[in-house]
Amino acid sequence: MAKKSRVVIIGAGAVGSTTAFTLLLRNRMDELVLIDANHKKAVGDALDMNHGMPFLGGAKLWAGTYEDCAEADIIVITAGAAQREGETRVDLLKRNAAIFDSIITEVTKVNSHGILLIASNPVDIMSYLSLKKSNWPVNRVIGSGTLLDSARFRYLIGEKLDLDPRSVHGHIVGEHGDSELPLWSLANVAGAKLSLDEADKLEIFENTRDAAYQIISAKGATYYAIALALDRIITAILRDEGAVLNVSTLLQDYHGISNVFLGVPCIVDRTGVREVMDIQITEEEKALLHRSADKLKGLIESIGLDG
Repeated sequence: MAKKSRVVIIGAGAVGSTTAFTLLLRNRMDELVLIDANHKKAVGDALDMNHGMPFLGGAKLWAGTYEDCAEADIIVITAGAAQREGETRVDLLKRNAAIFDSIITEVTKVNSHGILLIASNPVDIMSYLSLKKSNWPVNRVIGSGTLLDSARFRYLIGEKLDLDPRSVHGHIVGEHGDSELPLWSLANVAGAKLSLDEADKLEIFENTRDAAYQIISAKGATYYAIALALDRIITAILRDEGAVLNVSTLLQDYHGISNVFLGVPCIVDRTGVREVMDIQITEEEKALLHRSADKLKGLIESIGLDG
């Protein structure tokens, strides 16, 4: 009998609970476990979703403990301090580092074979911390990276050109945050270069980069689109797709960048990050990517995570 697929979500806040609901709606796994420091909240979410099972069927869902991570294929971490209005992602760093230290310790007590999928911000540094703390292979510690940023980018280009965003090919790479950059040199529709002037490009990129701040100002948090991005990564893993997704992974001699997590196009399958894509970018884009990497390295060094 084949092993049942299990996804564990640690953190039943807005992102965690929305991700759980998205996974259920799309019938992605056999078992889904919610873990939260506020166990009562996780119980309530599980009960609420279970009441909809007659409309869905399939998956088994419950509020659990870290012991339930033992049989997990994927452990998704969405826990952490919430980003406040006007606060940058990097402002969250020290508050979330302590939380992650505790979470990774508990997970690795019972699981050594799964994949860690990190969504908490600042996601690139939290992913780096998770790798160092878990001592798991690099391919099995993945950050959500710039997958959502790239989706926002494609959506905004589609809006400007009156095109379905699924027909737009474009990448945001680097930090999931203020130093990210657009790869305009690779953006296209059916292989054709985009008919956008420099003012359009600047507007699209600024709205992509600042999207989270706009949403947080309007309603306090972002969770729908990141839940869909996490669902996409989880599906690529569980179905062994070999999908190219802009996730965050530890780079080694990537355009001269090493020892830092950044969002770049990667091949994602059942093993996690199977391969980092060797994409060709311009010298200007390369310089901006180095600037993004240097920013994150400086933050890692400043709180003593580079040892």
